[in-house]
Amino acid sequence: MDITLDKKTSTEALIKVKLKEKDYQPNVEEKVKEYAKKANIKGFRPGKVPPSLIRKMYGKSIVVEEVNKILSQSLSNYIKEQNLQLIGEPLPDQDKAGTIDWDTQKDFEFDYDIGLVGDFTYDISSKQKVKAYKIELDKKTLNETLDNIKKQFGTVTNPEQGQEGDAFYGEIKENEGELSNQAVINWDDLAKKEQKKFTALKSGDSLELDIQKSFKDEHTVAHILNVGHDKAKELKGKYTFTLKNVNRTEPAALNQELFDKVFGQDQIKSEEEFMDKVKETVENNYKRETDYFLDSSIRDHLVNKTKIEIPNEFLKKWLLISNEGKVTVEDIEKEFDEYVKSLKWDLIKNKVALDKDIKVENDEVVNKAKALIVQQLGGSGAAAQLQDHLDAFADNYLKAENGQNYLRIYNEVRDEKILSLIRESISLTEKKVDVEEFKKIVG
Repeated sequence: MDITLDKKTSTEALIKVKLKEKDYQPNVEEKVKEYAKKANIKGFRPGKVPPSLIRKMYGKSIVVEEVNKILSQSLSNYIKEQNLQLIGEPLPDQDKAGTIDWDTQKDFEFDYDIGLVGDFTYDISSKQKVKAYKIELDKKTLNETLDNIKKQFGTVTNPEQGQEGDAFYGEIKENEGELSNQAVINWDDLAKKEQKKFTALKSGDSLELDIQKSFKDEHTVAHILNVGHDKAKELKGKYTFTLKNVNRTEPAALNQELFDKVFGQDQIKSEEEFMDKVKETVENNYKRETDYFLDSSIRDHLVNKTKIEIPNEFLKKWLLISNEGKVTVEDIEKEFDEYVKSLKWDLIKNKVALDKDIKVENDEVVNKAKALIVQQLGGSGAAAQLQDHLDAFADNYLKAENGQNYLRIYNEVRDEKILSLIRESISLTEKKVDVEEFKKIVG
């Protein structure tokens, strides 16, 4: 066997594999003997089928199978031995492979196009400066949060007639068509000029609406009529809403009952403690958003600052072939820049992990899985109740989906460790902003 590498550019190459009969024939003969022992052919006792008959019946398919097996193994070993950093997978020359005469040919040549990652260096020193944002909760946002909590834990009544802030449950139906749905229309779902009309409604009353003008946007229309956003944009004409009942929420009072409902029995003892805890909780929620945005900013910064040569044309070809029937050339062109950005970030992360010897232990994966389970089931309150069963829950979860859950959590922990190291290594300049400022920055 002869394997050679022909580098066309720094990122594209051709691997040529030459196989002679002596490279695969011993494997073929071994496989023929196995077939002869197992074959059940009329006229021959089990295990007594002549090898010559097996060659005649199955020889060609055995040769194809063994040649492909040797090719796959040899190619993989060669790539490892040469320490080739591939993008995608080797692409066989299908035209050349199609000219092979498996009936008469004894020696074979196979060509594989490969894409390579160009050598690159990254810089995660203090020279790299990335802006980090810290949200300071302003009084307006805190008061809005408090109002939402009071409503969430408030008492729902069904008065005879509506007023500002109520929700209206009923049927909305297309006047000249069959589209209809049972829906709750919230006060804020309505266009300003339509709100007053709803305060005049009593149970059983009907009101004609212009579907394009009566609601604040097409997303609201989509939700109320239970249709897709594209469909909602196309809707026109008059609809009739028939009220079944008014839903009014009387906000909960700031008392011990509310404190216990929100944060658990006797966890909060005063209004001052409650306000502090609400503020802390909201700021922590926003911190998750700012942390996510910071990680995204670090990614974009390092990808832009790190020069990595990518075999673009090979990559497009590989994406098309490996996703045959699922994507088109147009799809690839449209998403290619984002795909390359993601690929470069993966390459940088992998090199950082290798250079800095970042490893993930099994205990770290298990603990991450436990934390996710606790979060999904209600936070720290659930953790105390589930403590005796948490190990079993985590074990079952990590074994599910043929181990894919374990791999996903493993990669999450690995990414967190890589990003933590990068954050500690580069220069982060913190800027304090309020919620509205941050929303504008994020876009």
